[in-house]
Amino acid sequence: MDVRLWTFILVGLSFALYIGVAIWSRASSTKEFYVAGTGVSPLANGMATAADWMSAASFISMAGLISFMGYDGSVYLMGWTGGYVLLALLLAPYLRKFGAYTVPEFVGQRYYSQVARVVAVACAIFVSFTYVSGQMRGVGIVFSRFLEVDVTVGVIIGMGIVLFYAVLGGMKGITYTQVAQYCVLIFAYMVPAFFLAVMLSGTFIPQLGFGGADPESGAFLLDKLDGLHRELGFTAYTDGTKSMIDVFFITAALMVGTAGLPHVIIRFYTVPKVRDARVSVGWALLFIAILYTTAPAVAVFARANLLDTVAGQPYDAMPEWFSKWEDTGLITFDDRDADGNIRYVADPDENELTIDRDIMVLANPEISRLPNWVVGLVAAGGLAAALSTAAGLLLVISSAISHDL
Repeated sequence: MDVRLWTFILVGLSFALYIGVAIWSRASSTKEFYVAGTGVSPLANGMATAADWMSAASFISMAGLISFMGYDGSVYLMGWTGGYVLLALLLAPYLRKFGAYTVPEFVGQRYYSQVARVVAVACAIFVSFTYVSGQMRGVGIVFSRFLEVDVTVGVIIGMGIVLFYAVLGGMKGITYTQVAQYCVLIFAYMVPAFFLAVMLSGTFIPQLGFGGADPESGAFLLDKLDGLHRELGFTAYTDGTKSMIDVFFITAALMVGTAGLPHVIIRFYTVPKVRDARVSVGWALLFIAILYTTAPAVAVFARANLLDTVAGQPYDAMPEWFSKWEDTGLITFDDRDADGNIRYVADPDENELTIDRDIMVLANPEISRLPNWVVGLVAAGGLAAALSTAAGLLLVISSAISHDL
């Protein structure tokens, strides 16, 4: 079967799973709609929190950023992970202890001010709408490339699925749907990583593979990538260009920003006790770490395969995936010297190839010639990551409007 058919099957099955879980766990009371009846186990809440946290930015974009930025991309890993630790230590247990339904309600009661509550509502809605637009871009990319439908149609389908289980199930339905989405997204992320680790380093564990050696040449993968970068005029992959002060402030900004994401904060209202909030934080950190420790390896594998496949190669010899991504506008080739070869170099005046960083994780299985079902699985995983976060954000918006205004 071709990639499109596999994608239809796997995406369709995953959507059916989400809808089925939402129907099974639909809310039957106000408390279940807003805080899942405060009856979610720490393990389930940890898994749902991980799915909520690992949006399309984590699944699709983070490894893409690292693959292009190299060592400098580590600020995103440190910032986003550090932000979660900040949330876990300073916010989550105390919010659960307070017992409010929403963050604006907590702010209003904590500061004895209806004005503060309204300001918190405005902030929550603004942040949520901004963030959900990024998730929908991820949905649009997947639908336009793998299912070959218009981006707008893809976004409408994705939002329709989210609205169905968000309205039907409220926080309870979203929580258990996010548990299912975490299972889908982590499986979809790890399977190609295992394949590539074996292919490029001879080891099954991606976290070890990206620092390993090529089974054929014996050269270390990172040394090979550094050499390719230097040949093409890029900074060596393992060399950083940012100063310590830049790294510090970028990491701090990412930490503070992600610690305050409203759709993650409300997850800690759903457990029975304050202690359960702390335990669920630990579970969530474990589940997040599985993907976050794999992302640098995926970035290295993707970058090495991309450079081997396209740099200096004839345009007419490019495989089918190249033209498919060209159709989406996320890869563009401008043959400036009319020699028919792809010149991919650091010098912008000589470079002929432009690649959107967001395609790296999604295109990686095709670039590496993995089985078609793996390509479809990654597409389903990208949708799971985007939809899980979008559902949490929509609940924040609806709760802010219906409960706090």
